Amino acid sequence: QVQLVESGGGLVQAGGSLRLSCAGSGRTFSAYAMDMGWFRLAPGKEREFVSAISWTGTSTYYADSVKGRFTISRDNAKNTVNLQMNSLQPEDTAIYYCAAKRSYGLGFDQAPLPDEYRYWGQGTQVTVSS
Repeated sequence: QVQLVESGGGLVQAGGSLRLSCAGSGRTFSAYAMDMGWFRLAPGKEREFVSAISWTGTSTYYADSVKGRFTISRDNAKNTVNLQMNSLQPEDTAIYYCAAKRSYGLGFDQAPLPDEYRYWGQGTQVTVSS
C-alpha cells in the first residue's frame, strides 16, 4: 500500500516561487525503493510530465518547459520529494500530482510516461496570475 500526499500549492504572481512537497507512506512505500515523479494537469490539456527523480536521487529528468526553473529533490529519511518552482508563469497553472513507481536502478534517459507510475497522490493546485 502506498499513500502520497501533496502540499504546497497555492496562488502566486508571475515570476514568483512555490515549493511543492510529497509525503509518501504505507507498507509498500517503505518496503521498496521508489522512483518519484511530478506530473501536472491543466484545464483542457492532457496530463504532462514535469520532473522525475530516481530512488537514490542521482538521476533526475525535467520537461523542457520547466528546465532551469524547477528543481526536484528528495529526502528518503523523511519519505518526501520536493519540487522547487521558480520563475513561475501563467502557463504553469495546473493541478500538480506526485507519483511513485518501483525503482529498478535504471535512471532516466527520457521522460517517463504516466502509465509507468502505479501510485498517485490527490494533487495540489498551483495557480499563477499574470
